[in-house]
Amino acid sequence: MPTYHVEMLEGRTLEQKKKLVEAITRVSVEVLGGQPDSVDVLITDIKRENWATGGKLWTEPRD
Repeated sequence: MPTYHVEMLEGRTLEQKKKLVEAITRVSVEVLGGQPDSVDVLITDIKRENWATGGKLWTEPRD
């Protein structure tokens, strides 16, 4: 079964992460079959100072 790597800006609560991994696992089993315990989800929290979109760090003011 799959292993998912989720990278996102830090700041989500433990409860939000729990809901996310439950949803990813549920949909994976629905679509691909298999057992929930065979789905791995790895979450990496990235500091805003280490993520940029459109040439701007997420610590900079957004237009």
